[in-house]
Amino acid sequence: MVTSGMDSELSGRVAIVTGGASGIGAASVALLEGAGATVVVADLLGANDGPGRFVAHDVASEESWKALLADVLGCEGRLDIMVNNAGISGGSGNIETTTVENWQQVQAINSEGVFLGCKYAIEGMKKTGPGKPAAKGSIVNISSVAGLIGGAGPTAYTASKGAVRLLSKSVALYCAEKKYDIRCNSVHPGGVDTAIFNPLWQAVGHDEGKAFIGARHPIGRMSEASELGEVVLFLASDRSSFVTGAEIVADGAVTSGLMRKSLLAPS
Repeated sequence: MVTSGMDSELSGRVAIVTGGASGIGAASVALLEGAGATVVVADLLGANDGPGRFVAHDVASEESWKALLADVLGCEGRLDIMVNNAGISGGSGNIETTTVENWQQVQAINSEGVFLGCKYAIEGMKKTGPGKPAAKGSIVNISSVAGLIGGAGPTAYTASKGAVRLLSKSVALYCAEKKYDIRCNSVHPGGVDTAIFNPLWQAVGHDEGKAFIGARHPIGRMSEASELGEVVLFLASDRSSFVTGAEIVADGAVTSGLMRKSLLAPS
């Protein structure tokens, strides 16, 4: 397995990756484990055949978070890395067509789920088993370019990802002020070839849809999930030890120019 020369760098550390059964989450799980971490795959989907120990988990439920933390601390004795990756697209509704029910569902998973992930990550990182050194914690929150720039839609998704961006900064500042050795950063992908684009893949075909979205990136293509996993791996490791409260943008230059095409704009 390719681990960017970081084999065993995370040895002895314990990570939770939400939404870790697929997409960016699964790529992150593979890379974190390849670098020596013990990884818990927390997901509503069934366990996959990949690396990591699977635990069924609903990010929108505080009781599920309490149970997950108790499981990890009971089995592993510590928590060092939290990757809040789980999320949904919530459709393409704009401010006029988005229903209250859709809004609340998207916020519960994409925004409140990350809030709970940060809250219980800090609690877990402050607790270690007997004789174990204190955790050097890293919280990595997966946001989106939609959390950096405005758009006509999807309204609920854009708002939720914007919330993740500023929540991450708040957590970083809080942990710094409390002198916790816990960092928190947000990652902002552009278009990544994952299941979130399945409606488009089903409508026009995978290759055609991937080319369509890729053409809206100045770099000329979409990202692969493994490329975002490498960003997560960097933020989880001590190589990013002075990086906290940052927005790590991996978008193929989508947000770099004043003029751009929406990733979902018609041709």
